[in-house]
Amino acid sequence: MSKIAVVYWSGTGNTEAMANLVAQGASDAGAEVSVLTASDFSADAMKDYDKIAFGCPSMGDEELEETEFEPMFSSVESELSGREIVLFGSYGWGDGEWMRNWEETCTEQGAILAADSVICNDVPDEEASEACRALGFALANT
Repeated sequence: MSKIAVVYWSGTGNTEAMANLVAQGASDAGAEVSVLTASDFSADAMKDYDKIAFGCPSMGDEELEETEFEPMFSSVESELSGREIVLFGSYGWGDGEWMRNWEETCTEQGAILAADSVICNDVPDEEASEACRALGFALANT
């Protein structure tokens, strides 16, 4: 059984809802899942999990949230090599550039993107909700 961390930051609750759906999908696949906020996760915690789902909304000029999430994520980047991860997040404007940049950063660090990232505009609708559950399920089954 895989141990999966779903690590997220959410300002409006949209990415938090996505995190819970990702966790549900991974749990449905039989994984042991912990849902953690960015402030509750660190590079030291990476060793406790087999796989990780990271979630952050697009902020400002299509960037990761810079007060809590980005500093945490920068601290774990060196631990990504060879690790299976997935990415997800919500946005209110733009075209998903923040996610493309984030994926590039992860692959440059040697992370294995276990499934296509999931983004949704504002509150996850039924299609985005199903995509989040499928993302968690896919991560648990890789």
